[in-house]
Amino acid sequence: MIDQYQSLYDSFRWSVPTNFNIGQECCHRWAESSADARRIALFFENENGVREVWTYERLAASANQLANGLTRMGVKPGDRVAIILGQRPETIVAHIAIYSVGAVVLPLSSLFGPEALEQRLKDAESKVAIFDDISSPNVLGALSRCPALKQLIGIDVNDERVIHWKSLLLRQPSTFKAFPTRSSDPALLLYTSGTTGAPKGALLPHSVLLGNLPGFVASQNWFPQPGDVFWSPADWSWTGGLMDALLPSLYFGQPIVGTKGRFTAERAFEILERYQVTNTFLFPTALKQMMKAVPLPKERYKLNLRCIMSAGESVGETVFAWCQQALNITPNEMFGQTEMNYLLGNSHLKWPARPGSMGKPYPGHRLTVIQEDGQPTPVGEVGEIALNRFDIHGHPDPILFLGYWKNEEATIAKFSGDWCRTGDLATVDQDGYFWYAGRADDVFKSSGYRIGPGEIENCLLDHPAVANVAVVPKPDADRGAVVKAFIVLTPEHHSGDRNKLTEELQEHVKSKLAPYEYPKEIEYLDALPMTTTGKIQRRVLRQLEIGRANGTAKNIKKSVFTNPI
Repeated sequence: MIDQYQSLYDSFRWSVPTNFNIGQECCHRWAESSADARRIALFFENENGVREVWTYERLAASANQLANGLTRMGVKPGDRVAIILGQRPETIVAHIAIYSVGAVVLPLSSLFGPEALEQRLKDAESKVAIFDDISSPNVLGALSRCPALKQLIGIDVNDERVIHWKSLLLRQPSTFKAFPTRSSDPALLLYTSGTTGAPKGALLPHSVLLGNLPGFVASQNWFPQPGDVFWSPADWSWTGGLMDALLPSLYFGQPIVGTKGRFTAERAFEILERYQVTNTFLFPTALKQMMKAVPLPKERYKLNLRCIMSAGESVGETVFAWCQQALNITPNEMFGQTEMNYLLGNSHLKWPARPGSMGKPYPGHRLTVIQEDGQPTPVGEVGEIALNRFDIHGHPDPILFLGYWKNEEATIAKFSGDWCRTGDLATVDQDGYFWYAGRADDVFKSSGYRIGPGEIENCLLDHPAVANVAVVPKPDADRGAVVKAFIVLTPEHHSGDRNKLTEELQEHVKSKLAPYEYPKEIEYLDALPMTTTGKIQRRVLRQLEIGRANGTAKNIKKSVFTNPI
């Protein structure tokens, strides 16, 4: 292989039009072409094996009907419309419709508990919510505390306060004149996991899709190729599922597979075989499960897979080697975040992939690692990964977010001059490869999910038994990390059954937040490590857990109660 990286990187130029709309580019332009209208956009399969096929023409017609319905509800350009759905056809229809009316999509996970859901709906001042029976109880429960939420559209929801999806669409015409958005107009409001307090809403423009494309194309080995079919188990409410899978696939007019139901390694291989998937995005956790469940997949499945992109945490040398040996595919690792996705990674057919490395900046993005004062860090030294507002040719990078929703202070703090800080630490070697060194703050990833301790700590503090709490990642071979809580009990709860209390606290978090946020392990301490100014030193606890995993930590007085997954 000839290393083409430098020529690709140096020659790349951005071409961002003044007017740009994600809905038009991902659906309507295909539907308006007689040659492309009947191209397959979506293969859908639910947990019971029921399957559907949607063309771009069908998606466009349904999106136009919903757009008319939203307009009649009073939705205007800039209004926030929440989509609380998993991978299903209606999710795509809702996205296209909301973009078409010039409103802002607020993607929310069906896994969110009532408090997490209410917090985001309320903060975003969402005017309309679109949801199904899975999230219905939590949405309806939050309705009275979300004054801006005026209209509810439900799928398989029987409640007089909810307009039925099918009934709404049947009453609307299938033609709609889309609002002419500029590329800089807001399109998406994606909430991050904050280190403390409430998660922050990152407001993204329509142009962010264009900013993602160089990395997507490169990490998917120059997608699209004739016959390409994409699938990823990543939820379409997250940056990974939305910007690393769904929208880029539709932008290129290629089919994507949508699936409902719990992820299992066996089902993943069945999906890959049944739809002859060529390209996929799989978290390292998913790859590990697949490797353990089916060590020799080619002996059981007839696959057509040509590329795997992975992100969320390091793939690791073992999984990297398994992909090469068992699947004959060198995985392309990628790094990005909600505010600016698809920043750097690999494209092993164009430049060498080094196991364990984060890769190199994708064409169009100027990255380095910087010190606390904003100055570049010398080669080989740890610094914070940062993206410049401008590429190497001085052109604005369209991948950048517009700012944090109603949080100008946090937006300002994100930048050091023209450098936008990612909060992730790394070193850069002499060849330009980035090597991950950890988080600059307390956010961590577990099974590909980005988790901030603030929400979990606040939830635990609501319990009468908890006097103080710190949440940190505990290293885990399969998930990268699991959620661990260090808890100081209130005096009246010092005695009693700790095992029972642990289960009670875990259920308390499960009932209010997403399932992946509950602490898999709880450790009880007499006091938490604190700074002289009264701040919890999570760094000390993180280092303790790392030391324990390495067998180098000193024992402390503790009571550990673990609830196996």
